[in-house]
Amino acid sequence: MIRRGTFKATGIAGVLAASAGLASPALAQGWEPVKPVTLVIPAGTGGGADQMARFVQGVVQKHNLMKQPLIVINKGGGAGAEGFLEMKASANDPHKIAITLSNLFTTPLGTGSPFNWKDMKPVSMLALDQFVLWVNVEKPYKTAKEYVDAVKAGEDRQFKMGGTGSKQEDQIVTAAIEQQTGGKKFTYVPYAGGGQVAVQLVGNHVDSTVNNPIEAVGQWRAAQLRPLCIFDAQRSTYTQKVTDKEAWSDIPTCKESGLPVEYQMLRGIFTTKNATPAQVNYYVELFKKVMATPDWKEFMEKGAFNQTSMSGADFDKWLVSAEALHADLMKKAGFLATQ
Repeated sequence: MIRRGTFKATGIAGVLAASAGLASPALAQGWEPVKPVTLVIPAGTGGGADQMARFVQGVVQKHNLMKQPLIVINKGGGAGAEGFLEMKASANDPHKIAITLSNLFTTPLGTGSPFNWKDMKPVSMLALDQFVLWVNVEKPYKTAKEYVDAVKAGEDRQFKMGGTGSKQEDQIVTAAIEQQTGGKKFTYVPYAGGGQVAVQLVGNHVDSTVNNPIEAVGQWRAAQLRPLCIFDAQRSTYTQKVTDKEAWSDIPTCKESGLPVEYQMLRGIFTTKNATPAQVNYYVELFKKVMATPDWKEFMEKGAFNQTSMSGADFDKWLVSAEALHADLMKKAGFLATQ
């Protein structure tokens, strides 16, 4: 199936390691929005993309980073295809931008939706988002190995894995875990967004999830959920306590826990396909300003993000590599629409 390790080690961050500085030069002269800018979220409410987009909206307003309003809308239908197709149809409107996750690749590959990331213009990678294996605190499992051993010992599809959407990141990670369970598969239960996924795990309607940190941090802090491992090559660098006893850095990597799977997800910004270099540069500089604020640094720590960022040619090369990687992973998982 997929893998770094098995699902090849290093996660998507390792496909290309380059980061853009977080300096905040003045926004480019020559173009700026003349009407409100729409920020499209190709995902449901409550999940990581939704939370980041609304946070960005607040930072832009708080620090007066734009003269025009930034309006956020969710277009999550069809695993995000609704939002992507709107961006494609708005090719000549530079007053639209989209916050993207890896469904940028998985949705067209998995559904056959007539869209490709090249139907938009890349602006910037803001960060890479982590995945964590979560269980309810009422469950006996204290480590990833204990949980995987329980899955191995159980009946096929006995254990339920909750996730956002189908044939998307959460299910790709689930398929990778299945390669370590001796052939035992999960019953994968798709939900509309990461917020709903966390609620379902708290209610014991599923046995585990691979939610992003920010999607389950509230339930972790409330002692409702337990993180077993993080799907990264190294532990988180954030050492401030989240709960009374634990910080993100206290969560072991899945590899060191006996589950050799790694995966990280894009959090990026795109604008419309026919945007001019000056228009793209406006947004590049805008988001550099966003990332230079103390608010952003606090948000990054809260969500345990990998703060890899880039734009320009580096981002373009990363996207090409990431698309090929996802095509390979999804082919091995049997998730391609053409299979």
